[in-house]
Amino acid sequence: MINYNKLWSILALHGMNKGDLKKALKCSNDTITSMSKNQYVNLKTIDKICSLFDCQPGDILEYIKTEKTEKNS
Repeated sequence: MINYNKLWSILALHGMNKGDLKKALKCSNDTITSMSKNQYVNLKTIDKICSLFDCQPGDILEYIKTEKTEKNS
């Protein structure tokens, strides 16, 4: 499972909310909703976020192994 809690922390540190992120990335509501639900987004979106905050992907998301992901291995 991908978890975006680090991204939400970075947003708070920058005084931003999800609407501000949507505007900065020029992305759809669906993209923000997907991240809010810890669902996958494309790498282009991750690239834009990293560029915006001058960070690495590991600074905005993390992989968490779950029982479901273990069964799919």
